[in-house]
Amino acid sequence: MMFDHDGTPVRTGRAAVNGTSLHYRTAGSGPAVVLLHGVPKTGYHWRHLVPKLTPYYTVVVPDLRGLGDSARPADGYDSATMGDDVAELMTHLGHETYAVAGEDWGAVIGYQLAARHRGHVNALVFAEALFPGFGFEDHTALTPENVASGMHLWHLGFYFQPDVPEMLIAGHERELITYMIKYERSHPDTATPDAVDEYVRCYSMPGGIRAMLSIYRAMLIDAEQNRQAAQKKLDIPVLALGGSAFIGDRNEAQMRLMAHDVTGHVFDAGHDLAEEVPDDMAAIIVPFLAEHR
Repeated sequence: MMFDHDGTPVRTGRAAVNGTSLHYRTAGSGPAVVLLHGVPKTGYHWRHLVPKLTPYYTVVVPDLRGLGDSARPADGYDSATMGDDVAELMTHLGHETYAVAGEDWGAVIGYQLAARHRGHVNALVFAEALFPGFGFEDHTALTPENVASGMHLWHLGFYFQPDVPEMLIAGHERELITYMIKYERSHPDTATPDAVDEYVRCYSMPGGIRAMLSIYRAMLIDAEQNRQAAQKKLDIPVLALGGSAFIGDRNEAQMRLMAHDVTGHVFDAGHDLAEEVPDDMAAIIVPFLAEHR
């Protein structure tokens, strides 16, 4: 369960958008902010941040295509299509303009949402992600530098191979998800049992792992989409957030290739900021959003 600042459970719903169906949560009032989670997470990732935003904003928290309690279609897992999903959801909910905050894959999708729907997005928060086409692939290499820095992303090549990952992960979803989210954090105890149970529940459902892998298998398409979009830099304010133990200030360096107006901040944390350091994250995000309503 997710709550607003008054302790009231958030509202939930489903919307048929862009050829699929998205499950979403919403709460609060005021200007709209949409929060986009990464992998292997769901919208539940934002449960600590939501009540810090609802006093000031209408917060929309979708489960991305194929993930959480959203539908798991056969295709459409490139970041542009998934960004279009969210744009249609926000239109469906009556939000003409809104800010976007994304983390991990949700940040890449959030960038595509902002690039493709420039008239609707007024600010972007980009947290702990690497762009396909702009360095993400470099971290798949087995090099001393990647290993020493903790940035050897071995799983990308594994996930890209068809069929074999499904075979090996089946029945071991809990072990994989627990390992991934604890290993990538400075504060592994913040991967609380309720969150692990929720993520395992969703990714263990029929098609859950297949949908997750489909996002990674679209990386080469994403890379071309990002290169095309970057030819015209974003003209909205961007806040690039990193964890010192993971992507760190590379978030800001990447976003400076994609946008004109970029502010960066690095937290004493790993990869999952909204679960590791939600108070610190809110202290940076809330004034940024207030300045760029």
